[in-house]
Amino acid sequence: MELGMKIRQLRNRAGLTQEEMADRLGITAQSVSKWENRAAMPDITLLPSIAEIFGVTIDDLFDLTREQRMRRIASRVEWDAEIPADEFRDYEDFLTEQTEDGEARTEALSLLAELYHSRMDADAKRVSRYARESMEAEPGVKRCQWLLGRAEGAAVWDWNAGQHSRVIDFFRGLAREHPDTVSPYYYLIDNLLADHRADEAEAALGIMRTLPGMKPMMAAVYEAHIALARFDEEAADRIMEAGLEEFAGDDGFLFETAQYYAKKADYERAVRYYEEAYETDPERPRLIDALEAVALIREIQGKYREAAAVWDRIVASLRDEWGCAEEAVLADALRERTRLTERARQE
Repeated sequence: MELGMKIRQLRNRAGLTQEEMADRLGITAQSVSKWENRAAMPDITLLPSIAEIFGVTIDDLFDLTREQRMRRIASRVEWDAEIPADEFRDYEDFLTEQTEDGEARTEALSLLAELYHSRMDADAKRVSRYARESMEAEPGVKRCQWLLGRAEGAAVWDWNAGQHSRVIDFFRGLAREHPDTVSPYYYLIDNLLADHRADEAEAALGIMRTLPGMKPMMAAVYEAHIALARFDEEAADRIMEAGLEEFAGDDGFLFETAQYYAKKADYERAVRYYEEAYETDPERPRLIDALEAVALIREIQGKYREAAAVWDRIVASLRDEWGCAEEAVLADALRERTRLTERARQE
């Protein structure tokens, strides 16, 4: 149903005249008439107020299909910093209903996970803020340090609190149940390596090599990281250098090489390969992960002016390649650029 007709239907159902509706919105009755007669469209800024008057969501105003609504939720989760509580509940109810439909179940479950993660991420930023302020007020009191760790992924000294055995068991089980699917092995090996369980990672890699969808370059990458997990840095370096020859010009391997050197704190090599990976990437728009890593390295090195300049490039990419204008990711990038510019001035 066209938007103007939908507004007319909802207005009549609510028992409102065009004048009454216009008064609530602070506009003229003529404007409402134009909408309903398809002579004009409401300004986008009025849509939340229109939806509120009728007790519906913005999505309800447009009579979106299930597929359209799910795409809209996916877009909101990806680009918005925080979803208002009323919309969150509406999305939650809608997606929960879709989990009962076999055709839409998998997509609905994924979107529910992303929806809750969006809220978790927003809440984590609040946890981080208040935990930091608490520690700044009383730095000698051990109270909020573990909360900061949970919110920002800070290091955990206790082995039992920092290991990944449960998620390892999950991915191992997933791989066992789906023996021809390569994806669970990537995450299984990642977590095994994080815990220095090198022998198990090597065994998993042996199975992974036989599966369709396995990227040959990742075998070399994992071999190097398995060597690192065994504290054999020289062997790991040789594997990565051989890989650079074998997969010359592959932006994916260049990125993994940058990751390898960044994890070793060999920052200049890491920056070199992050930059090569970004410039070599044939896709448009390009992912900005490599540039974010370069900016972080420069900040770690105390080169705040250079870090801010990299965020300039990220902002340009988001605007020019991704077409961002008001999305949360662009706002975050602008804040990072400002923060680092101010820090550079203080040095």
